[in-house]
Amino acid sequence: MKGAILVCATHSDAGKSTVVAGLCRAFANRGLRVAPFKAQNMSLNSVVTPGGAEIARAQAFQAYAAGVEPEAAMNPILLKPSGERESQLVVLGKPVRTVAAGEYRRLRAELAPVVWRCLAELRERFDVVVCEGAGGAAEINLRDGDLTNLGLARAHRLPVLLLTDIERGGAFASLYGTYALLEEADRRLIGGFAINRFRGDPALLAEGIAELQRRTGVRCLGVLPYREGLTLEAEDSQGLLAEPPAPAGGAAQTVDVAVLRLRLISNFTDIDALALEPALRVRFTRSPLDLLRADLVVIPGTKATVRELEWLRAEGLDRALLERAQSGGPILGICGGYQLLGERIEDEVESRPPGGVVSGLGLLPVATRFQEDKVLRRRTGRCPLFGCPVGGYEVRHGRPRRLGGQPLFIGEDGEEEGAVCGPVFGTSWHGALEHDAFRAALLAHIARLRGLPFAPSPLPFARARRERAEAVCRLVEDHLEMAAVEELVATAAGSPVEVAG
Repeated sequence: MKGAILVCATHSDAGKSTVVAGLCRAFANRGLRVAPFKAQNMSLNSVVTPGGAEIARAQAFQAYAAGVEPEAAMNPILLKPSGERESQLVVLGKPVRTVAAGEYRRLRAELAPVVWRCLAELRERFDVVVCEGAGGAAEINLRDGDLTNLGLARAHRLPVLLLTDIERGGAFASLYGTYALLEEADRRLIGGFAINRFRGDPALLAEGIAELQRRTGVRCLGVLPYREGLTLEAEDSQGLLAEPPAPAGGAAQTVDVAVLRLRLISNFTDIDALALEPALRVRFTRSPLDLLRADLVVIPGTKATVRELEWLRAEGLDRALLERAQSGGPILGICGGYQLLGERIEDEVESRPPGGVVSGLGLLPVATRFQEDKVLRRRTGRCPLFGCPVGGYEVRHGRPRRLGGQPLFIGEDGEEEGAVCGPVFGTSWHGALEHDAFRAALLAHIARLRGLPFAPSPLPFARARRERAEAVCRLVEDHLEMAAVEELVATAAGSPVEVAG
């Protein structure tokens, strides 16, 4: 089989990323060479590919589900919000500049050839390309120059599977309203509907589905049930208000972990590995009391370190962290969270504060200077404190310099990384907690400091990721009409567009 398909939705967070990952795995299990593709993603969760490119983490997981290495072409445009109205523009895995919303809209015509070329090249090299739309498919205020939804579908003559999330209510209205708002040429590309996250007997939807099909002439290709626990590698922070589900097995949770929910939180998927530990209770919070009471506080990455510092001070969270450290309470800062734990930050790149320099929280002997060029690399090494291997990846403009204490890691090239000073730890390496030996050693150390029992998860993170990929595959295999989906994919066989440049 040769071809492609685009999974769009009636709104954001309807489950597009999960369905795309499931389809990637399902087609790969059929012996096909499969690639994911998302023309433009807006996300603060990113990873570094083997080629040193920065792409959205969702596309990296989809590539994993497909059994291939992630690459820049799978997510040619990434927007990383750095404020309410501006984002860093990343093109083909490299930062270009910071753009306002209106400016990016004008840039889309210049970026279109990049997007078209990447998709065309992927379709040349792979049997099937499973594309993911962005936001809602009928955002008619953005249709002119659209690169990600029906604009992409029409340019490449891609069949579209339109998804909605019934948990939000109004599923039939969302599907019909989206279809009705589309131009006629766009409607002809809608090859099927699907309803996601349904709880209950699908027979209850039969009359509504039949009426929707009568009004549109488009078939419903499946009703996917709600499945708890498919939150690994989440794309955005919308779900962080909810506490992560407890690990399976019914183990007693003895170690309380509070993750500081920053305003522009990034790479919060670093916490996924902690959420797999049966002995941990993990939650995102902004409560000073939670920060004082928890056994471990994690400060994740952020796209606006200086502005987050201002917010922490305005909310009194800085005082809670200081009191915690003074009383011996463990704190782990990752990337931006590590930087704000230091003594000072010089930033003429992202936040550009008056005078260029601000004081950090002073909990680690570290000074950070931001530079225009971005560090994008994968790392391996060891943790001398615990005597175990570790690895990760770096996505940062900040250059932390340790002024005292001990390094947390030593890279395989001998470069010292991170800092440890008493109960406070910091590192620039994202993904370090996914390394089982380091995660177990760190948590055992925290448990000893707090006088608590701790037993590490018997489930390696790599196996948990593999099981999640298989779970999303079963979800689509069992609840989508895969024969009909395959027919849609085959309608996009060939090379439908010529790309200049």
